[in-house]
Amino acid sequence: MSFLATLRRFIDTRPLRTALVTVAVVPASAHAATPVWKRGESLPLPRTEVAAARSGNELVVVGGYVPWGDTSAQADAYTPATRRWRRLPDLPVAVNHAMAATWRSKAVVVGGYVARSAPSDRAFVLENGRWRELARLPAGRAAGGTAVIGDTLYVVAGIGPAGLTRASYALDLRRNRWRQIPGPTPREHLAVTATGGRVYALAGRTAGLDTNLRTLESWKPGAPRWTRLRPVPVARGGTAATAVGRTIVSIGGEAPGGTIASVYAFDTKSRRWRRLPDLPTPRHGLGVVATGRTVYAIAGGPQPGLTTSGAVEHLELP
Repeated sequence: MSFLATLRRFIDTRPLRTALVTVAVVPASAHAATPVWKRGESLPLPRTEVAAARSGNELVVVGGYVPWGDTSAQADAYTPATRRWRRLPDLPVAVNHAMAATWRSKAVVVGGYVARSAPSDRAFVLENGRWRELARLPAGRAAGGTAVIGDTLYVVAGIGPAGLTRASYALDLRRNRWRQIPGPTPREHLAVTATGGRVYALAGRTAGLDTNLRTLESWKPGAPRWTRLRPVPVARGGTAATAVGRTIVSIGGEAPGGTIASVYAFDTKSRRWRRLPDLPTPRHGLGVVATGRTVYAIAGGPQPGLTTSGAVEHLELP
């Protein structure tokens, strides 16, 4: 019998060693499944305090502060498949701290600050490459959040004409009519998203950076009040969030110590948080949008205050 044949026969008679080799492969496979942030093509004009939403197969970024401090009406669209940006028609009004969501694959942009820090009451939808104006909000709103369920747009919390507000609103996008709805705990610079037929309001702050909150609340349309849930693990204001299936991903923010890198995912079924890989470029005032199972973090300020970036980073959830 040759040496190789003897060795092969010896290995075949030792199943315990073979089983051990098989088990040893599992941790390597698990490690390979860990999501990793990747970089995309930078936003052509760096900005912060932007509004962002999905529009068809593109990601739309609107408004915000530009590097020299002016407020912009610029709108840009990013195609993840080609990693290319293209200019869209400017929003009819220059805004910062506006809010955006997606309705039937169309981007809707609401409110934001205009001249002299006055909150705007205007709303627009991007249709056939043009901005169509919707019914005006019952009152101006900025630094709040928006989400869509079915054919209704919800505008939640934020700053109204008299400051921090308790009023929240819903727009029937088919009838183009607004109505008032119950609001969550009053706060600004929060994140708002929707999944599973509920609206979620995450974190935010009541004034300066030292008033950041961990508050997480959800609301089912028609309910008389919001429900408190397990709070966000780290307080954050100037933050953003998106939903991937039943999971809410919380990204970005600013605090007295700097911008926030930590990223967390909330399972709306188990009501538990888990840590995701840190954002490579910590930012506040950014746009966060999901397409499929990939989450994009776009633009935002890399330091607290009025700073800008064009960073585009994305994370694919397993």
